Amino acid sequence: MNSFIEELKWRGLFADMMPGTDEQLDKEMTTAYIGFDPTADSLHIGSLIQIKILAHFQQHGHKPIALVGGATGMIGDPSGKSAERNLLDEATLLHYVDCLKSQLSRFLDFSGSEPNKAELVNNYDWMKNISFLDFAKNVGKNITVNYMMAKDSVKKRFSGESGADGMSFTEFTYQLIQGYDFLHLYQNNNVKLQMGGSDQWGNITTGTELIRRKAQGEAFALTVPLITKADGSKFGKSESGENYWLDKKKTSAYKFYQFWLNATDDDAERFIKFYTFLGKEEIGALIEEHKTAPHERKLQKKLAEEVTVWVHGREEYEKALKASEILFGRSTAEDLVSLDEETFLEVFDGVPQKEVAKTDVLGVNIVDLLSEKSGFLKSKSEAIRELKGNSISVNKQKINEVYTANETDLIDGKFLLLQKGKKSYFIVKVI
Repeated sequence: MNSFIEELKWRGLFADMMPGTDEQLDKEMTTAYIGFDPTADSLHIGSLIQIKILAHFQQHGHKPIALVGGATGMIGDPSGKSAERNLLDEATLLHYVDCLKSQLSRFLDFSGSEPNKAELVNNYDWMKNISFLDFAKNVGKNITVNYMMAKDSVKKRFSGESGADGMSFTEFTYQLIQGYDFLHLYQNNNVKLQMGGSDQWGNITTGTELIRRKAQGEAFALTVPLITKADGSKFGKSESGENYWLDKKKTSAYKFYQFWLNATDDDAERFIKFYTFLGKEEIGALIEEHKTAPHERKLQKKLAEEVTVWVHGREEYEKALKASEILFGRSTAEDLVSLDEETFLEVFDGVPQKEVAKTDVLGVNIVDLLSEKSGFLKSKSEAIRELKGNSISVNKQKINEVYTANETDLIDGKFLLLQKGKKSYFIVKVI
């Protein structure tokens, strides 16, 4: 078996391929592409598998191309969708394309002089100058409507299975345009393979058919499974339905790290194969080690570390780890003070907060700060009682009646974390 396909199979990342794909990969360095539609200014973790496939492909000596769909993004892929999405204006779309280009360049090796260095292309570059009449004449006549109607993504929309009332001509043409992308890349970039999620099989094979009819050439298709959680629920969304983004401005590194750390045992065992570059033997040893002491969550911790480092870098991972340990009490006051504002507020999301003038915080008697200055406790007498009972902490450190805060106690130069007992927190924001 071809080494790239073998890797996908043991990792559980293989769904289907056209006959001859493995022979093509064995025969020569092959160029393949995966498309990413710019529907936002960042990719989210739902795109990580596609990025990972391109990275594995490159590691196995082949040449990956990441296509950003500046043209197809104007239409919207109907595959797996129950309704047509709102179209974006050109300025917004071009901004999204630039953002995705920048993001993808972090995951693949575009540098150097190796023949298999990665490339980034935008289908708007070759679609923008094609007229509708030229497209209809040179592309449309090669694929019959019957062929297009037979695709699952189209049949489900027309049959009402997906809950939609048919589909527009705009969406109907999507598979033709994606097919033309494959033809263009076959003719101009020597691309012989398109990869994608299993829902893309219809669109990809339209491309191989167009290449066969228009260029009398042979091209191939390979798909990976759509990822769900072990219980069958949707992967990559928070309980409130929010995406986990790859841009830390949209999803902090801490929140990203927590997503992987909170995976169930079953999911962690699958995800560590899907989303890391760890080898077969190392993963097998980790799984066995985890089974002997599942309460230590070693599998989840390794998964969270590997993916966070891959997406955000070692430094952001260390900050996320430090923040996680702060929340569970395994840290020092220095760790807490060193957090940046974004991570600190992410960790203590939902904790009551009050702005207090610096002169009412620094050098002020702790009894006054706990009571009338911040309003954390109802009265001075309650503050004195709790202090004597050793139940008050500032920045996770126990304090007594003689404590006063100074500049070095401020988290990111502007916050104090007050705490009563184990669970009652209060944030003072110094202004």
